[in-house]
Amino acid sequence: MQPGQMAYDRGITVFSPDGRLFQVEYAREAVKKGSTTIGLKYKGGVALIVDKRSSSKLLEPGSTEKIHEIDDFIGCATSGLVADARVLVDEARKNAQIHRVNFGENISVEMLVKKVCDYKQNYTQYGGVRPFGTALLVAGTDDLGAHLFETDPSGALVAYKATGIGSGRAAVMEVFEKEFQDGMSYEDAIMLGLKALGAAIEDTPKTESVEIGVADIGRKFRRLSEEEVSAFISKL
Repeated sequence: MQPGQMAYDRGITVFSPDGRLFQVEYAREAVKKGSTTIGLKYKGGVALIVDKRSSSKLLEPGSTEKIHEIDDFIGCATSGLVADARVLVDEARKNAQIHRVNFGENISVEMLVKKVCDYKQNYTQYGGVRPFGTALLVAGTDDLGAHLFETDPSGALVAYKATGIGSGRAAVMEVFEKEFQDGMSYEDAIMLGLKALGAAIEDTPKTESVEIGVADIGRKFRRLSEEEVSAFISKL
């Protein structure tokens, strides 16, 4: 960084002369160093696939959770700082429960994502705080169909048919741009997601290091069992 820029990355509330918030950009770098996280839509639902390889063979595989259930029909996958992600997941769950108590219905996916992004945006606007160093892929179904949203540390949200976040994003997007098709079957979508994950980690995914969650229209959000994940990986 140039010496003249140093004054503009001391606080989150200070814009640089070229209109940048350096702290938000640093938070995006934290996401880029996170684990590879994939989301893609298929006919009738959305799938989330996460690489959760551990850094030590002594680590209990079940202790690392990358896919979280927010509501009956909504789930999310995270990349970046794990502790920051946990706070955002708790905030999302709270908003979903408040909506159900107030209105007697499940919250729509887009409304929930906007509430979480508003919460993230607050942490880019006030002094004494820092942005969340995590991004979320939110997948869910509601009366309008299946949805996949990506959230950014700045509080921005974008809807995707297929996307990836984390360290392997470039490799994942390259596979999706070549091979993704609208209206794919459930099996084809999972296989494509695992292929993209393999391209990102430059290795064949292993059952113990892959976590998959699916949101099907008319069914509750669920994580696939180890047996289901193993069956897909064996077909690669």
